[in-house]
Amino acid sequence: MSVIHVTESNFRELLAGDRPLLLDFYADWCGPCRMMAPIVEELAEERSDFAVGKVNTDHDPALAQAFGIVSIPTLVVLKNGTEVRRFVGVRAKEELVAALEG
Repeated sequence: MSVIHVTESNFRELLAGDRPLLLDFYADWCGPCRMMAPIVEELAEERSDFAVGKVNTDHDPALAQAFGIVSIPTLVVLKNGTEVRRFVGVRAKEELVAALEG
């Protein structure tokens, strides 16, 4: 699967899915966000047992505000519509996978 570009209009649809969801809150100008981008893309391509979405905080500030995002990149793991884990800053791919599988 590929990365889903999440907006306010398609967010509810993603929450309704039965797979865990990894949301990457980012901005195009953010250096650490650009470092995380290939990792997030790899996860989306390699794994079909969870969904991977990206939220551009400049384009969808209300969604970022709803999640209380104050630093980027922030990666949020949701299961059954509930946040179970949050990562701020650059993280290893294995750490994200462990959170999604656990």
